[in-house]
Amino acid sequence: MKTVINTNNAPAPIGPYSQAIVAGGFLFVSGQIPINPATGELVLDDIKAETKQVMENIKAILVAAGVDFINIVKTSIFLKDMQNFTQVNEVYGTYFTGEYPARETVQVAGLPKNVNVEITVTAILN
Repeated sequence: MKTVINTNNAPAPIGPYSQAIVAGGFLFVSGQIPINPATGELVLDDIKAETKQVMENIKAILVAAGVDFINIVKTSIFLKDMQNFTQVNEVYGTYFTGEYPARETVQVAGLPKNVNVEITVTAILN
């Protein structure tokens, strides 16, 4: 059995997928890009601002599911340019305290809406 998680505090999906799914004691959050959910506009000021918006979108979905960043066990970060790794890491790291999730970061040829960063997470439920 699965439960769809949807919140107006995160961007609506731009395709045939859900913001997140709860199944088997886990929360699977779809890849988030830097869309401001209040305006529907992309945040493309700089890579740090993009990453912050992505993390805030993830936070909104976690809250809607009743969990927090401490519940995240795995993240995947997709970058258009690996030269942005250090700056993305700086922002990303501020959302965790001590027990960091497993993670991979990969450079990709392109991302939806031509953004520079997309992040997806998997969390355990309380």
